[in-house]
Amino acid sequence: MKNFFLIFSLLIFIFSCSKSDKGELIGYTGQKFFPSQPSGMVLIPSGAYLMGMADDDYVQLKNAPTSTVSIKAFYMDETEITNGEYKQFVNWVRDSVVRDALAKRAIEELGSNPTQEDLDKDNSINSFFPIYEITEDVSDEEKGGYTLYKEANLDLEISEFDKSTYNLNFDNDIFWDREEYPDLSYAEVMEGLIPGEGFFLPKEESFNGERTFNTKKIEYTYTVFDAEAAIKSDSETRKDFFKEKIIPIYPDTTAWIKDFSYSYNEPMHNDYFWHDAYNDYPVVGVSWEQAKAFAHWRTMYKNQYQKSRKKNGLQVASFRLPSEAEWEYAARGGLESATYPWGGPYTIDAKGCFLANFKPNRGDYASDNALYTVEAESYWPNDYGLYNMAGNVSEWTDSSYDKGAYGFDMGLNPNVADSTNLRKVIRGGSWKDIAYFLRVSARDYEYKDEKRSYIGFRTVQDYLGEDIGINDNPNKVF
Repeated sequence: MKNFFLIFSLLIFIFSCSKSDKGELIGYTGQKFFPSQPSGMVLIPSGAYLMGMADDDYVQLKNAPTSTVSIKAFYMDETEITNGEYKQFVNWVRDSVVRDALAKRAIEELGSNPTQEDLDKDNSINSFFPIYEITEDVSDEEKGGYTLYKEANLDLEISEFDKSTYNLNFDNDIFWDREEYPDLSYAEVMEGLIPGEGFFLPKEESFNGERTFNTKKIEYTYTVFDAEAAIKSDSETRKDFFKEKIIPIYPDTTAWIKDFSYSYNEPMHNDYFWHDAYNDYPVVGVSWEQAKAFAHWRTMYKNQYQKSRKKNGLQVASFRLPSEAEWEYAARGGLESATYPWGGPYTIDAKGCFLANFKPNRGDYASDNALYTVEAESYWPNDYGLYNMAGNVSEWTDSSYDKGAYGFDMGLNPNVADSTNLRKVIRGGSWKDIAYFLRVSARDYEYKDEKRSYIGFRTVQDYLGEDIGINDNPNKVF
């Protein structure tokens, strides 16, 4: 028995010593971090490349002189963001907007400090009351320190005018069918106090009398930090540089008709975004601002999951649009001075098959086996595993367009981010473009508020931690 206690004491001593820094500078270690590859993304290794037009500039644009730039490693979507992926975003925002309206109505009826009995008395609109901690029957020992702090120092009343005072309840399903509305209050929220003012279009505005959700109400609200303004300002107050953005995020399906006069594109307008047949096709009709909102939502959505799994210290790096330099680096797939993502200089392979979806042969759209867009995972990927970096749809980048940008960009992760410049760079060419715009060096732009039937996007995420080079990249095809 004495030996047992002696060994136990030694183990305690050794363990306690191992936790001590012994007075030495050992640094803060924190949690061990292992980078994880996001779903649907591939790793683009760090490296340097010759950015710009290495072959003939036969249209004499003179907007892409060659220069060597270095790029840090990052993850990138292997395909353009699809209709199915964007619909997940749209549906989440739609449901949040409806739940918020139901919660506000419940606050009006129950008051800002309901009892648990009030919430449990029926299964009506009360069940959508925002998540709220009822503490009146809980002892101080059970409440915890922060709850006691809030009761002593903060205003705990829920306000329908202040979203920061409540959290939406996502546990209950929304009743969409009129026959399932549980009570009058619920119906008044969904249909409006006056018919036509709710979440659905009035009958006279609905196609063939079908019940249609008012897509103008699907707005995503989020806050960004304006670092550009903060750098130029002498203010030391952070709140001066927070900007709230409210972005209507439903795609403009009428782009299929507006972009092409005297052309019958009504079937694409009617079916392309909402029909399940097109779920795996790239989303189009989204502006630069909508693409940025999607990236913000994707970050928030993943971090909410991390928090639910008690991984608060492992917040993910933000998803975002790629810079112009990152996009070109990824599109080249490690090929130096190549014309296209697959090399080139031809747009067909040895069997005479086209290698991308574009406008070949003086306008014979169908000769590449597609009249409009194709599924996002079509044709051969480049050597980094990225699909359709040339053709299918052009892609928004985070960069502002300046014809002379390559002349003053620095060589390390160059980017022109000018909030006053409404022209944003798009790259890659699309299904309606000629082969010239499929070149990895070809630059083009569109105004950030425009929504086109031939412009989509893909997102990137920074690779955190120890950098990774080309020779370490598991996606590289040799």
